[in-house]
Amino acid sequence: MIEFRNLKKQYLVLKNEIDEAICDVINNTNFIDGDKVDELETELANYVGVKHCITCGNGTDALSLALMTWNIGEGDAVFVPDFTFFATGEVVAYNHAVPVFVDVYEDTYNINVELLEKKIQEVISGGELVPKVIIAVDLFGQPADYVKLREVAYKYNMKILEDSAQGFGGMIHNKKAGSFGDIATTSFFPAKPLGSYGDGGAIFTDNDEWAEVLQSLHMHGKGSGKYDNIRIGINSRLDTLQAAILLPKLHAFIKYERDIVNQIAIKYSECIKDEVKVPIIRDGYISSWAQYTVQIKEEAERDSLRKYLSENGIPSMVYYPKPLHMQRAFKNTRYISENNAISERLCKTVLSLPMHPYLEANEQEKIIKKIKEYYNNNDC
Repeated sequence: MIEFRNLKKQYLVLKNEIDEAICDVINNTNFIDGDKVDELETELANYVGVKHCITCGNGTDALSLALMTWNIGEGDAVFVPDFTFFATGEVVAYNHAVPVFVDVYEDTYNINVELLEKKIQEVISGGELVPKVIIAVDLFGQPADYVKLREVAYKYNMKILEDSAQGFGGMIHNKKAGSFGDIATTSFFPAKPLGSYGDGGAIFTDNDEWAEVLQSLHMHGKGSGKYDNIRIGINSRLDTLQAAILLPKLHAFIKYERDIVNQIAIKYSECIKDEVKVPIIRDGYISSWAQYTVQIKEEAERDSLRKYLSENGIPSMVYYPKPLHMQRAFKNTRYISENNAISERLCKTVLSLPMHPYLEANEQEKIIKKIKEYYNNNDC
């Protein structure tokens, strides 16, 4: 059985470093807010290319903390891509603001900037809400179009929150994901490009004032000390054990993992481009390939191919089977769009194939072979 994402094999490769890191934390009984957390935050900030990194309990909290830092709440509109994981829209509603769902580009899966501006104008014309934030998701590993997004944000005096949970390690020219937003976030969910052995997240910014507020908010709104609380915050800290595990994984990610997944993606695209619609990476962009997602012509064909792959020991996933505006939790949300046609179509046609740095050549060849067999095409 081929693994969709082989975390066990990654562990075996990094076993000595990870085991040593875990034992070090246990021997020092330094479980909360330990030295490894500080070390990880410094290395992450240096890698991403920002002044500040604040770790937290998970990627969802990271998004929520960013909105809390900006005092986003009732009466505010936050614009969210319709084709993404639920949490991106959930945090907006959780903070009592209104998520406005925007359709995406069919080729890159990222938020459609032209449609975004139309949505902003629609909200302004409505007069009920104030446009405050654009959440751009670096979906499947490729950063969004931040040049155009910055123009829109500047025009309407809005902030950009970059959700780089899937995009960590992605780049536009010489600039890394996590450095494009006014605040950016990532997730260390185990299946992410940089994943821990449990939940975890991080927040990135160059703004000193926001960084200070974030440091307070994620630890119960603390002030000068543990028992000095100057604002209402939450309890969202990265365990020292997770930080210790993430350090050797970060080093491997930087040294070779991202490069390997890009090689695997090239091989996939070269060999199955005649059978399915393969991902498009924009000129000057590098993806971290959180997922390798293809498009099939029709839902029935997608589901049939998926069944065929499963019968041959090949797992696949559908990210995502339902756009945000169709989630029942958002049924009473204002500015629900009923015509995000691309997001709705993608949910019926996308299929993600096994993708990780430890995918063996013979495993990938089997996946390619079975896809070609399904389409009765043996040429590569």
